[in-house]
Amino acid sequence: MVVFGESWNPSETVRLTARILAKQKIHPERTPSEKLLAVKEFESHLDKLDNEKKDLIQSDIAALHQFYSRHLEFPDHSSLVVLFAQVRMPAGRLRDFPSPIRQVSRESVQQFSRSLRTTGFPLLIDSVALMNHSCCPNVIVTYKGTVAEVRAVQEIHPGDEVFTSYIDLLYPTEDRNDRLRDSYFFTCECQECTTKDKDKAKVEIRKLSSPPQAEAVRDMVRYARNVIEEFRRAKHYKYNLSVAPPSELLEICELSQEKMSSVFEDSNVYMLHMMYQAMGVCLYMQDWEGALRYGQKIIKPYSKHYPVYSLNVASMWLKLGRLYMGLENKAAGEKALKKAIAIMEVAHGKDHPYISEIRQEIESH
Repeated sequence: MVVFGESWNPSETVRLTARILAKQKIHPERTPSEKLLAVKEFESHLDKLDNEKKDLIQSDIAALHQFYSRHLEFPDHSSLVVLFAQVRMPAGRLRDFPSPIRQVSRESVQQFSRSLRTTGFPLLIDSVALMNHSCCPNVIVTYKGTVAEVRAVQEIHPGDEVFTSYIDLLYPTEDRNDRLRDSYFFTCECQECTTKDKDKAKVEIRKLSSPPQAEAVRDMVRYARNVIEEFRRAKHYKYNLSVAPPSELLEICELSQEKMSSVFEDSNVYMLHMMYQAMGVCLYMQDWEGALRYGQKIIKPYSKHYPVYSLNVASMWLKLGRLYMGLENKAAGEKALKKAIAIMEVAHGKDHPYISEIRQEIESH
């Protein structure tokens, strides 16, 4: 990280790894809160993987052990588990790093071990990690510093199970379960997934004099999923502007929206996905008016598709509020920021520092 300086933007997992190694060097003794587990103690789900993924994992585990035996001095190499994200460096530098490790632990533990992803802080797993997933969760997990807080967003009666969400809940049932199977190795059977009540609204079809045939709708859904993946790959190179300049990313968003609009309503989640990406590109390009236009289109269907008190909705209100304020529309900005606060007071608690900061923003304008 020091060698590459500002020319390399390491992932949060790489920063976390740096913290772990620094701690091990400065304070090699274990604290009472540290519990290192052997790889064999984790559920691998190898029987649920295809052959390609099995081979990748097994070769990566071998590379990890070879790396530690060569570079690090731990008393028991087999007792340490570290999850590495891919280290993106020039090819010649990869010789000093293990290849990506994708060993999978229990689903819920895996979810919460990723939660502090913006700071690179490790999270000590306790009973919070034992909560199961539901697409209609009754709690939200937020953080105050490095402390996890669980807050109810629905009425919970004695004996009721407490559920959180492991994934983004914007998408229809099939998409959500594809993600859950791929990342967590299970299929959700919550009420939302069983009834599929919201799916029709989430994949809303444009009202035309001659409605599109079912096959045309299926083809457009397939196209939407492909273009989302195409954009994800292009966005991966966003810091290398010669590969994928922002204008090119924005063009992908605009062309895909134009094509999907022949079948989908603007409130369709696949349209919303590309609008959200376009908004992000506009923010990156400092096109505040363009970002605001997209945000205004997104917020109403977001409020409809996401669960009540969703932090995704709060985040969108927050972005809109700051855009309005920056564009000298104080009344609209204050209204949007207060809508964000109303959600965050439930999810984070009224005394959370985030809320105090937003209130100060309102007062300072």
